[in-house]
Amino acid sequence: MPHLRLTLRLLAMITTLLIALPLHGIWRLVRAPSPWPRLFLGTVARIVGARARIVGTPRRRDVVFVSNHLSWIDILLLAGASGSAFVAKAELRGVPVVGWLCTLNHTIFVSREDRLRVADQIDRIRAALIAAWPVTIFPEGTTGDGRTLLPFKAALLAVLDPPPAGTLVQPVRIDYGTATDELAWVGDEHGQSHALRVLRRRGTFVATLTFLDAFDPLDHPGRKAIAAEARRRIEAA
Repeated sequence: MPHLRLTLRLLAMITTLLIALPLHGIWRLVRAPSPWPRLFLGTVARIVGARARIVGTPRRRDVVFVSNHLSWIDILLLAGASGSAFVAKAELRGVPVVGWLCTLNHTIFVSREDRLRVADQIDRIRAALIAAWPVTIFPEGTTGDGRTLLPFKAALLAVLDPPPAGTLVQPVRIDYGTATDELAWVGDEHGQSHALRVLRRRGTFVATLTFLDAFDPLDHPGRKAIAAEARRRIEAA
């Protein structure tokens, strides 16, 4: 049964992609904002078993979402709920299919090791915000176990020091409930192994996305202060 479940979910994902891609292309041809990356990623979240429960209201523009991070499923859920673009590790661009799909959703690839290009990376994040794309940052810098909130890496919030005009920070807490221990991606587990384990998992699970009140980063000058305030609010939630 686990192998059948894996096969059926992969077929459902491929079918969804084949439907969404040409529709996305049509929207692009007429230069209209395309909802299809958001709808595709949200649908894939349901295919892998997630049932999103949204608490609060995600802002649609002029916002940087700052979220805890448990798994690659977070990206599907947040994109489906908000249409957000993401700041992701540069290595992800080279992953077959996944890297290409990321580009459709305006993913901004960054390399923390390439210090010479930090300014360019910040400029690309700013450009996304100016173009009215909400952007999500996972300031823990890695996935956690869902029980403990890891320290926030303030360097990832450099785009907010100073922030683009009118941009707010909206903290988000993601919680997989009773399925957390099964789904959190921790330790040395290979990404492919984790993905296969999730796709073979039986049943569904409720993923609660709590969109907390947004705050003005100008009220907390400096990226360290912004990171501390976002972490405080997520931890309190």
